[in-house]
Order: sequence, then structure tokens, then C-alpha cells
Amino acid sequence: MSDGIREERGAGLLPEPSPLTDKEFTGYQRLVYREAGIWLSPAKRALLVGRVSRRLRELGGLSFGAYLRKAEEDAEERVRLLDAICTHETHFFREPKHFEFLEREVLPRWRERGDTGSGEGRRVRVWSAGCSTGEEPFSLAMVLRHHLPPEEGWGIQIQATDLSTRVLERARQALWPLEKSEEIPRHYLRAYMLRGTGSQEGRMKAGPELRELVRFQRVNLNDGQGVVGRFELIFCRNVLIYFDAASKERAVERLLNHLSPNGLLFLGHSESLSGLGWRVRTVMPTVYAPRG
Repeated sequence: MSDGIREERGAGLLPEPSPLTDKEFTGYQRLVYREAGIWLSPAKRALLVGRVSRRLRELGGLSFGAYLRKAEEDAEERVRLLDAICTHETHFFREPKHFEFLEREVLPRWRERGDTGSGEGRRVRVWSAGCSTGEEPFSLAMVLRHHLPPEEGWGIQIQATDLSTRVLERARQALWPLEKSEEIPRHYLRAYMLRGTGSQEGRMKAGPELRELVRFQRVNLNDGQGVVGRFELIFCRNVLIYFDAASKERAVERLLNHLSPNGLLFLGHSESLSGLGWRVRTVMPTVYAPRG
């Protein structure tokens, strides 16, 4: 035995950890909120227990209290804790009205601007904040590359960020189960996705022309460090729902500080910018532009 980790021999099965106490749950609430701005309500207690229990077993049967102390002291373990509790449900072309708006309203206007302006007008930077396993940034890559082709001088850069190192590793692979193809419009699927064969049977991979557009990075919206410059589009959808009012306001301020004067911010269908109307105007539901 070492470092408080118990080894269980015999059947090779570790006992379930002792129940999470109220005091320990409060400790996890404070730690997660301090690190990520995410507030774990009492309704999330079962989720915390289920997600953290897996990590406790990996560590040889650590108790909830001992693991909390370990996470408090160890920065790498805090990252693992946040990885464990984050939910990463996502789809290609999720909330299709956003992509329809881009194709119908935004990109034709950008093309017109690019045709009449200088080369600088053909530079587009996009931030996919809370990118999860990559479906959102690669959906954006398909749409932008189709409508703003590099062969015509367009430069596209997509910065994809997430709090979870685990999902970022998956996103970098640009590899998904083949059933995900049903979420992608046929013309984009044929143009940009590769079907796996042999050992990759049953999978699909984004083509190199998409992969070269997307760069992945771990960014914690609670501190905003690591993001540089301004973006014409910022997608931060179904992320703010995990924040309380104070941490949500801080995160939105950071997002808006990186939005170009003529840029657009996209939120999830259940999110809003109530209380921040002095900085933005509503373009359509859940799509915002800077005032002035």
C-alpha cells in the first residue's frame, strides 16, 4: 500500500467506496466551481458519484474524501476530475437553424464583401467553444469550405476548444462511428468524409481538407486564458447552462471580448444573454451581434 491507495486481492474486485457525505459533496461543489465556474446543484450529486467512482476504482479504491484531497493538491488530477464530470453530448449540424442562417444570410454577404474588398476581407476566424468530440467545428468547416473555397483566396481558421482533455484527444482524431453520417447533409458527406475500411470498418474520418482548418486547444472559459485575437463567428452552444449567473456573466464577457465588431455569437437554444443586452443586439433567437 502507498499514498493511501488500498489494494484488493483475491477475487480482483474492489469494494464500492463509502457513500459521499454532505461535507464531501460541498467540497466537490466548491472545487469544481472555483476551477471551471460550473455549479453542481444537489440534483447533480448522483452524476458526481457515478462519474468519480470510476476514477476511484482506477486509483485502487480511494475514498471520496481522499480523492477530494488529492484533487485539491494535484493540478493534473483536477483536470481529470473535470474531465469526469463534464457531459459531452453533441451532433453534427446540431441546431440546424444556425447553419441555415449561415448559408442563407451570412456567407453570401461575406462573399460579396470579399469580392469587392481586399484580401483581408477573405480572412475568417471561428471559435468553437465547448467543441466536445469535434462534431461542431467540423460541421462549420464543411459549411465554410464549401461556401468560401480556399481556391478563391479564402483563408479559414477554426479554433476548437474544450475544458476536457479526454474529448479533445478524440476530436483531434476526426474519427466517428459511421452511424454519425446520418446527421450530415448528403452533399457535405460525399465531399468531405472518408469511409473506413479494414480495421476502420464502421467508421468515418474527416478529409484532410477539413482537418487542416481546425486547431484544438484546452481552454477553461472560467479564466479564458489561451485564446488570442478576435473571431468573426463564436459558437458557444449548450455550455453556459452549466454555469450559475455570476460565472455565466464572466464567461460571456470573455467571449464578447474576442468577437469582431461585425462578428456573430451563437448560443444554444435554451440559453440567452439576459442582463448583457447593453453589449449585444439580437439578430435572431440565440444569435447576437455587438452593439454599435
